[in-house]
Amino acid sequence: MQDNGTEVTAAGIARLAGVGRAAVSNWRRRHADFPKPVGGTETSPSFALADVEAWLRAQGKLAEVPPRERVWQQLVGHPEGPAAALVHAGCALLLVHDRPTLWLEASAGSDERLAALLPAALDQVLDARFGPGPDRAVPTPPGPRLLPSVPLLRGAAELAAGPGARKAYEFLLGRHLDASPRQYTLTPEPLADLMAELAGPARTVLDPACGTGSLLRAAARPGQELYGQDSDPALAAVTALRLALSTDAAVRIAAGDSLRADARPGLRADAALCHPPFNERNWGHDELAYDPRWEYGFPARTESELAWVQHALARVRDGGTVVVLMPPAAASRRSGRRVRADLLRRGALRAVIALPAGAAPPYNLPLHLWVLRRPERAAAQPWLLLADAGQFAGEGRGGPDWRSVRETVLGAWGDFDRAGRLDERPGPARALPVVELLDDDVDLAPARHLPPPGATGDTAPLTEVRERLDETLRLTAELTPEPPGTAGAAPHRPLTTVGELARGGALTLRTGTNGGHARVPLLTDHDVLAGTGPSGTLPEGDEEPVLTEPGDVVVPVLGGGSVARVIDEATSGAALGRNLVLLRPDPAALDPWFLAGFLRGTANHRRASSHASTATRLDVRRLQLPRLPLDAQRGYGDRFRALDEFERALRLAGRLGEQLVRGMYDGLTDGTVDPGR
Repeated sequence: MQDNGTEVTAAGIARLAGVGRAAVSNWRRRHADFPKPVGGTETSPSFALADVEAWLRAQGKLAEVPPRERVWQQLVGHPEGPAAALVHAGCALLLVHDRPTLWLEASAGSDERLAALLPAALDQVLDARFGPGPDRAVPTPPGPRLLPSVPLLRGAAELAAGPGARKAYEFLLGRHLDASPRQYTLTPEPLADLMAELAGPARTVLDPACGTGSLLRAAARPGQELYGQDSDPALAAVTALRLALSTDAAVRIAAGDSLRADARPGLRADAALCHPPFNERNWGHDELAYDPRWEYGFPARTESELAWVQHALARVRDGGTVVVLMPPAAASRRSGRRVRADLLRRGALRAVIALPAGAAPPYNLPLHLWVLRRPERAAAQPWLLLADAGQFAGEGRGGPDWRSVRETVLGAWGDFDRAGRLDERPGPARALPVVELLDDDVDLAPARHLPPPGATGDTAPLTEVRERLDETLRLTAELTPEPPGTAGAAPHRPLTTVGELARGGALTLRTGTNGGHARVPLLTDHDVLAGTGPSGTLPEGDEEPVLTEPGDVVVPVLGGGSVARVIDEATSGAALGRNLVLLRPDPAALDPWFLAGFLRGTANHRRASSHASTATRLDVRRLQLPRLPLDAQRGYGDRFRALDEFERALRLAGRLGEQLVRGMYDGLTDGTVDPGR
């Protein structure tokens, strides 16, 4: 059976052939035999994948479709949609992983035979991994439903022959998540690992809002039992298959809303991890008013997160640990103060930890982690750990310094958990008796109870900033270029342009894209102008991103500034953002520092710029540089590199100066700096 049912868009055709979407549009106009649309819309038509492949091969534009790209196109073009296709592909890959002999026997014949034999084979492996019964999160698809998926299943099995079934499924799932960024709320891997470590070792782990299973996968160990539930049946099935392929634990995932229809009311797990949906008004407030889970008070309609906290506490054993990701407002909203107060009084809430902004969606908020423990007995005088890791936020959207976050959070929690309190010490963590927090507001935001960094009585950080500034200023003095000698007549040098060099093969010219599928940081034009690291996030798009490499030269095309940046090891691998042009010189023909230095000439930019009513745009192809042998280029390149080092030292001195001034203002106002000094 041919996969004529699989459809592909113009963007998909471009990826298959390794060209831009404009090339596909040209083929449609110029070639009368180009396949006709079989679906989609007039502005975004879709084509039969088999017909497209045949046409590309006949035109000599495609030798062989890469297996990963072919399987991906079969998945996104599946008649039942990509979610159902992921379930079918995951079932086949689990069969390949657990019972390869069964797969080989079933797949040896025709597509119709494979579809007829698969249900019985899948029943065996799915029952073994998820338990028998009608409530299994991954029901066995019947043969007629599997028949349209057979080309996808064969392709997925072929894809697994190299890296293995787990990596093949992670690739397909990762592509799907990238293509649907607004459909899923993801828990970044470093945060999931931190939450699992806070929970500690556990034989049974629950995630009542498991989503794609990131938290359960982070907590998974051999011999464990992993319990999860999600309101989306397709996502619950995908998550179950993902966990079964990536762990040796017993996987028990159910479909349904945990608050309204808890699948395991009798479960008492060792630990629970949860990244609940935030700010849900329709969580079941009216129909769950008398639910026995509300041991610490009935949550208000606007306090859905406190409902999830109490649900998780109700599903762990006495002494079991719960770690929940919370919005910062949940620590101080007046509507939740009674529940917070009872959690404190009874010793259930053990820690509130403020994370840096950028730790998880929404990335602009410094989210909190609540660590709770189901009380085994009443605590005489409970204490609460308050910690703030906000100082470890990364620049722009590059992400937090997770190593420092982990060391700070796990160190403070480990000391507190062992002793029940924390010795008073300056820093980002502090333990307080619960009685001191039980006022009218019951405000548990760590920032309200921890001293600001400048108010600890320790001026050592300020001294360190001043010493770094002194050192940087000395460095700038050493790097200050020698004054030029007496200028004579400018030498006559034959010139060439970037466009001519590109046509001659001395360099490759690429422009930034609007989006892509790669999970890499994005180098923006603002980053290049400011001399900082990649701070952007690559938006979802159909184009393949342009990734930077060491020695590339990147030039912004808007704004009229004379800037060109040589990519180093620290910046390589980032995707090239919009309004940037990348020049990749041939090392045998061009020195990158020579190229970047001459591209920064003010007169050069004036000649190559055009002016619109609101902006100045640079035509990089018109930029000029002299024709020189490679040895002479390197002489210029060394001098340009030294100027770049001097420029970076000046930027650092400016940032340190601002930090010192801000620290002095803070020190004088909070009393840690003596005005007479």
